[in-house]
Formats: sequence, structure tokens, C-alpha cells
Amino acid sequence: MAVIEFNSGATIISREVADKPRRSWTSWLIGRPLATADAPHQTIGKLIGLAVFASDALSSTAYGPQELLLVLAVAGTATFGLAIPLAIGIVVLLTILTLSYEQTIHAYPGGGGAYIVARDNLGELPAQTAGAALLTDYILTVAVSISSGVAQLTSAFPALFPYRVPISVAMVLFVMLINLRGVKESGAFFALPSYLFLAMMFLTVGIGLFRYFTGSLGTVINPPPLAVMGGVQALSLFLILRAFSSGTTALTGVEAISNGITAFREPRSKNAGLTLIWMSAILGSLLLGITFLSVHITAIPSDQETIISQLARTAFGDRGLGYLALIAGTTVILIMAANTSFADFPRLSALHAGDGFLPRQFTYRGSRLVYSRGIVALAVIASLLIIVFQASVTKLIPLYAIGVFLSFTLSQAGMARRWYKSGHLKPGEQVKERGSTVVYEPNWVVKMVINGFGSVCTFVVMIVFASTKFRDGAWVVVLLTPLLVSGFFAIHHHYKDLARRLSLENLDALPRIKRHRVILPIGGVHRGTMAALAYARSLSDDVTAVHVSMDEAEAEKVKNKWDFWGDGVRLVLLDSPYRLMMEPLLDYIEEISAKRLPNETLTIVVPQFVPRRAWHNLLHMQTALVLRVVLLFKPGIVVIDVPYHVD
Repeated sequence: MAVIEFNSGATIISREVADKPRRSWTSWLIGRPLATADAPHQTIGKLIGLAVFASDALSSTAYGPQELLLVLAVAGTATFGLAIPLAIGIVVLLTILTLSYEQTIHAYPGGGGAYIVARDNLGELPAQTAGAALLTDYILTVAVSISSGVAQLTSAFPALFPYRVPISVAMVLFVMLINLRGVKESGAFFALPSYLFLAMMFLTVGIGLFRYFTGSLGTVINPPPLAVMGGVQALSLFLILRAFSSGTTALTGVEAISNGITAFREPRSKNAGLTLIWMSAILGSLLLGITFLSVHITAIPSDQETIISQLARTAFGDRGLGYLALIAGTTVILIMAANTSFADFPRLSALHAGDGFLPRQFTYRGSRLVYSRGIVALAVIASLLIIVFQASVTKLIPLYAIGVFLSFTLSQAGMARRWYKSGHLKPGEQVKERGSTVVYEPNWVVKMVINGFGSVCTFVVMIVFASTKFRDGAWVVVLLTPLLVSGFFAIHHHYKDLARRLSLENLDALPRIKRHRVILPIGGVHRGTMAALAYARSLSDDVTAVHVSMDEAEAEKVKNKWDFWGDGVRLVLLDSPYRLMMEPLLDYIEEISAKRLPNETLTIVVPQFVPRRAWHNLLHMQTALVLRVVLLFKPGIVVIDVPYHVD
């Protein structure tokens, strides 16, 4: 215990709390509570980090090529050959983004990604726009990846197709539960399935390529029927751009590592940067391999059977063990893609909340040192999306990727701005910013060009995506993002206004209460009433008991009992001919409050008896609770309930 005394006479005593959380059903469900000092031990290495933060990007290989082919199918299967050059273009864009975010990781080792970069270099409005876009994208990632994972499952077991929505919601809740146990545990839990997916996917692509070059691959046997949405169209530049934009959904998740740098072990930036490079290399190679093979086996994009399922049964020749292992691995990795969002959404929402743009509750760390309220919020919103869109990947995809490409654009523009600022510093000069320290960078021109070019590329993709998918549902995100940003600033305005009003600056003296006026509402005269009366008289000699009379006989009983037990305190009877109770009482309180003198406080003391069992409260009127809620916004009024415990 430490005792500190100040010149003003104030004494501050610092004590260590010995209490520990009690074991409960939550301890069994999510694990024992962790102390704050355990935080450094909850960090993860590169191998686990790849499973936690790269699963979103890696899983997109399961639906990115399918969405690309689905758009080309509008012009007929003869156009599927265009998927290969489009996939190469997507990989080039992936390379640009990887170089850009690798620089971001080293420049902002504290994490936060696009939000922090935009905040420090472009201002609050771009930062909140980037944050809103990313938060929206993380929610959609959960909905899309889980729905896609269940689609893989129903491809292998068609009898489950009618139950895809409840299965998807159950999967969301399962991933939520695992993440509530902590980043380290969730990463360890999902690491093995992640590497099973990678092993099976590379094995499938490898076998497929070997059989293709040896001439034994063939085409898909009994492919699903081709369902063209919106009717057949002629091949056009607009259609090609639309297909490219759909394929770029495979790049979502590239930014995840830059947002979660603090989850890595030291040296954080180095470990996070290497993980990013590994992820991009794996993603690019699989994307090209799957697209190439899908075109040459004439796989048909369909909700009934995914192209991954068609590729697997064509490569392995049947629905045997290899096929089932790949489908199982793909299903798990798609569900794990949601895990990336569960790792990043709470961190980003905590940053927003810390800056005052989201409710402060999001900064709270739960018993397992994770932002548990953000995790639960993400699960609830994503589940609602799955229910509304009936777990259809095709319906959800148009809402997807616009947000993440908007955040890509702002992040890269912010980094370009940062390198410009660093190039105009003198060697050895430093400028401290909120998220990092800017120092002179000798290669600032090269880095600025890389980030600037990346920003232009992602901006073009975003515009293409928004325009080509606008009528399909992208308008929802285009409308939602400004609404979210407006909401963020409304929250921020509230916190700033509250801080201004609570500030101690220009406070001449502490407020003094010279006089208490006490009102004691009573429903009857009993032991609880007497306990409240004793408490009221300890506050002030000016006490008025108030009874709302709805029955003459009952009012007469109260009057007679008060005459004997009231100890001379005045009683006001409010006659209520229409049997209203709260309205007459509130009107009386308002009348007395209007006559308050300066430095006079009106205190409402409410008797409340506490029964032995909690459910017994349902059998009684909660007058104190109602008064507290109604009078909360009335200045100069204090509501106190005096509990009387019934033995």
C-alpha cells in the first residue's frame, strides 16, 4: 500500500486488489480470466499469425475465381478464357498492395492500418471514412466467408442446402465463442485446419496441373446447370471490368495484418511484414492456379456446386478421400476467414472508441484480454446479414469489397503523404504524430511513388466496382458509408461537448448544497416506509411524504397510519380520479422543483423493499427505477432508493 500526501492536504492511497474473478459458467465456456500482466504472453508468432490474419485473404481463393467466372458467364462460356489474363491483372494489383502495406507495417508498428494512416496524414474525415469502410468490410467478410464455407459443405452434401442459414448462423456464433477465448487460443485452435487447407489446395492444384500437362485432366463430369443472372449479354468492356471487379474480392483481407500488428511477438513489424509477404505469395499462386484449371476443365459457376468442388472431383477423379479432405479444408478456411474479422474488427472499433468516434464501451477488454464487446457486436450484425440475404454468396458479394478498396485508397494516399512529409525534413529531424514518429527518409521519392501508384490503382478498382455493381446492391454500401461517418461525428460531438461541460477549467469553487428539500413518495405505511423516512430525516428537516390516492378507503388507512407513525412529518395526498399514479406524482415534483432556491437540491427518497428471491421483483412495482429514469434529465433533482431487505 502506498500513501501520497499533497500540499493541498489531499491524501491518495494506492492499494493492490487481491480479489480475483469467481469461477462461473463463463470460465468454463471461454476460459479462466487473465490478468492485465498476462497481455505480453498472449502475442503470437508468424505461423499462428498467418492462420489468424491471413485466413480472410487465403480463403478468398475459394470464391474470387468463381465470382469472376460468374460475371463472364453472362456472355457465354466461350468468354471464360478471359479469366486467366484478368487473374494475372489481379495478381499484379496484389503485388502493388503488398509492397504498399509492407511499408505501412514498418512505418506504423502500433497497428491500426488505414485508419491510423489516414488520421495522421489526411485528417479526421478521411480517417473516419476509412474506418467506416473497413468496419463494414469486416462485417461483410464474416457474412460472405461463412456463407461461402457453408456453400462448400452443401456442395458435398446437397441434403443440407435447405438448412444453410441456421448452419451459417451457428458457425458465426462458434467463431465468436472461440475468439472470446483470446487471440492466442483462437489462433492455435485454427492453425492446423489452415495448414490442412493450404496443403490440400496446393495438392489439388498440383495434381490438376500435372494431369493437364500430361493430357489426362479432362473436363468436369455432370457439371451443374449454368444459371445466368439478368439474361445473356454481349461481351463488352463494361462486362470485362465488372468481371475484374468481382475477381478483386480475392484481395480482401490483405490489409488485415497491418491492422493487427500489436498481436505479433517482438520484433512486431518484422514478424508482421514477413507474414504479409508469405500470405501474398500463397494467395497469388493459388489464385492463378485455380483460375487456370477452372477454365480448362470448363467448370460452371453455380450456387449448387462451387468451382472448388468441381475442380477437386475432376483433379482427383472422384468424390473420394482427397475430395472430401479439400472440401473440409475449404469449409474450415472460409469459416476461419471470419476469424480474421473477429481479430481486426474489435481492435479497429476500440481505436475509434478511444478517439471518441464510437461508444467508449468498445475500448473495454474482457476477461480474456480481448475486446469482447466488439466481438459480440460483430457476430450479431453478421448473423442478421446472413439471415436477410439467406446465406447467398452471390447476393452478398455486390456489397463486398467496395469498402476495403476505399480503405486501400485512403491508406496508400496517406502513406504517400507521409513520405512527402519525411522527404521535407532534415536528416536527424523528427516530428511526433499521434500514431508514429516521422523521420527523414532518404528513399522517400521511391516509396511515395509506390504508395501513390497503389492509391490510384485501388481507386480505379473501387470506382469500377461501385459502378458495375451499383444496381446489384452496391448502392447500399455507397449510402451506408456516409451515414456511418455522420454517426461517428455525431458521437464525437457528444463526447467533446460532454468533456467541455465537465471540464474543471474556469471553475471558481466547488458547488455547495446549502439546503435539502426531500420528497418521500409512499404507497403505504410499513417497515420499508419507516426505514426510508429515517433516512430522509437524516438528510433534512424539510421532508414531505406524498401519497397518490386512487381509492378513498385506502387513502384513509394511509392517513390514519401516518398520523400515528409519521412522527410529525407532513403528508400530501394527491387525489387521482382517473387512477393515474406516476403522472400526478411527477407533476407535483415538477411543481416543487420549479420553486427551488439557488443551491437547493430536491431529493426524492423512494422506499423499496427487497424480497428474498430475485424473481419476486416481477410481482412488485419498481417505482424507484421508473422515477430514476424519468427524472434523470431533470437538473437539481436526486433520486435515492432506500432498500429494505425482507428476511
